[in-house]
Amino acid sequence: MKILRTNIRKGLHGELRVPGDKSISHRSIIFGAISSGETEVTHFLPSDDCLSTIRAFQAIGVPVEHTHDRVLIHGVTLSGLQAPRRPLNMGNSGTTTRLLLGLLSGQPFSAQLTGDQSLSRRPMRRVTDPLSEAGARFDLTEGGTLPITVHGNPNLRPIRYPLPVASAQVKSALILAALQADGKSTIIEKQQTRDHTERMLKAFGGDIEQSGLTITVTGKPHLTGRKLAVPGDISSAAFFIAAALLVPGSLITLKQVGINPTRSGFLDVLKRMGADIQVKHPVHQAEAFADLTARCSELRAIRLSRPDIPAVIDELPLIALLATQAQGVTEITGAEELRVKETDRITVVTEELNQLGARITELPDGMLIHGPTPLHLPEDQKVDSHGDHRIGMMLAVAALTLKGELKLLNDSAISISYPGFFSDLDQLIAKGSVRL
Repeated sequence: MKILRTNIRKGLHGELRVPGDKSISHRSIIFGAISSGETEVTHFLPSDDCLSTIRAFQAIGVPVEHTHDRVLIHGVTLSGLQAPRRPLNMGNSGTTTRLLLGLLSGQPFSAQLTGDQSLSRRPMRRVTDPLSEAGARFDLTEGGTLPITVHGNPNLRPIRYPLPVASAQVKSALILAALQADGKSTIIEKQQTRDHTERMLKAFGGDIEQSGLTITVTGKPHLTGRKLAVPGDISSAAFFIAAALLVPGSLITLKQVGINPTRSGFLDVLKRMGADIQVKHPVHQAEAFADLTARCSELRAIRLSRPDIPAVIDELPLIALLATQAQGVTEITGAEELRVKETDRITVVTEELNQLGARITELPDGMLIHGPTPLHLPEDQKVDSHGDHRIGMMLAVAALTLKGELKLLNDSAISISYPGFFSDLDQLIAKGSVRL
């Protein structure tokens, strides 16, 4: 249980460099492992999820040296992976699970993947079904969840597959399988999703072509290790941006945050809400980054529908919180994917914020949020992350607007993606106190 910071009277101030991007950190291990030579990764995110990825690759024969936010991967190429001696524990990481299902589907051995209670409720047939079409076999539960045994097939067939859901994890799993097939595979997205896998594959020397929503992958590439600097995670930066927008007197700058156009939808949404956000000193390379400055702002309600959702899927709990303080009714629809995250985030966000005084109506695929509504302590002075890292951090941001003592249950979940979240938040609060 964590006592959250409340009674913030002087705002948040100062500069901060948020940890490395979680999605890119995962993929740096994967591509470093299946390349020849060494891959050195700096500003790696040492979160529980990313450490699950490191341990999984060590268990299948990849030497990985890890010291805080620096990782050195000694690549073994696609043909050098080895059968694990015991089940691979994915922890809480859906990214590790789904991407490994794709990679292991083309290997000449079998492996079992397990996970914690939360991960073991998440759907996996969306990955295993198309991989089965390519020639892999899977043993999984009747509900299509973990534990799953992958029976790899070193003679995978190229596939042409229209994705029925907008999911970067499913797309990435199919790309990793396609690398092991003879010939070209075609993946057709329903909507554009984050493209870190495509960008990283190109950076390591792979042959991948994109035309609109159609992705063509050539199998059997020769990938070569390289040096990678991971930009700051915009999904982590989002919590501090939201805090600055909500707490009067705040002005913060977050340094070298990734602004990949498939991930920067949160910034676009905030600007539509009237937020004072500035993007400074952009650097455009394989993964673009920039400094982001945010100050307290008056917000207005917006509507988000299905085309908006993939670019902001991880930030929707925060957008819901911001909407409670915006003028008007915010409508979020087309976001049923939230129901199969670490928690049912539609239900959990609605319940947790309503007990703080918000007026949110749960929809089958989203929420209606009435604003502005003053937030207050719940009767028992407790909120609950429900084991979901993003819910926990969202509630910590909400607490900044409250007076009195508020406790967060299941606060340990935050280490899944951001182990240093509370210390970084304290740093910005402390600088605000010194400033004024």
